Amino acid sequence: MKLRLHQFLSKTGVFESKSEAKQAIWNGEVTVNGSVVKKIDFQFNVNTKEVTYKGKIVELHDEEEHYLLHKPLGCICSRLNSHEASLGKESVYEIFRDHVEPTTYERLVTVGRLDENTTGFLLVTTDGKMVHRITSPDHTVCKTYRIETSKPITEDQMDAIKSGVRIVVDDGEASDVYWTKPAAIELENDRVALLTIGEGKKRQIRRMFGALDNPVTNLHRTSTEAMTLEAYGLAPGEFTSIKRKELVDLILQPSV
Repeated sequence: MKLRLHQFLSKTGVFESKSEAKQAIWNGEVTVNGSVVKKIDFQFNVNTKEVTYKGKIVELHDEEEHYLLHKPLGCICSRLNSHEASLGKESVYEIFRDHVEPTTYERLVTVGRLDENTTGFLLVTTDGKMVHRITSPDHTVCKTYRIETSKPITEDQMDAIKSGVRIVVDDGEASDVYWTKPAAIELENDRVALLTIGEGKKRQIRRMFGALDNPVTNLHRTSTEAMTLEAYGLAPGEFTSIKRKELVDLILQPSV
């Protein structure tokens, strides 16, 4: 999103009037990405540029809510329908129900999905544009997973993952054949690896290792780009509020 500099400053809540914001620009008290800008009609991308006033970073007032959740085992990333409820399924949304405003709860969406038996890093937000920016195939946003497998991971399997794995999908309702994009993999030990992928097809990682005859026994997402779950100290089922600037700096900025 692009804004003129004086419009941006007026929306930060720092200035009492538009004229005060304009005067700060003319006085040379405002920088955009480290450079003083004295033109009030200067346009810039508010998602990727840092603005300071008298040396302090200023941001738009964010009307959206963003959270990082440590997704626990056994939760699905959709709101429960009556059939799922009757089966005793649990939803990640229920974790938020009694801890956020009802109007916020109703607007929450997950940024992508983790399957029921996958744990770890999951963003939940009210901002549909942010969801699209992070999950769209038009942008490559890398996610890292810690994987445990049923058998030792061989060199041949690692080479296949690094070059692309042929996936055949036939679940009774739909069928498809595709090749995964090259991924990065690093072994922790012979049955545990860190895998980084820039795409996110349904059950992709489990299907990759299944195609290599080495089923995944445990799958945990550790990070998205430079934002790591470990840095926030969350136990399974816990979440924390995240500022939009953190998402921009740690997730969107590295891939721009």
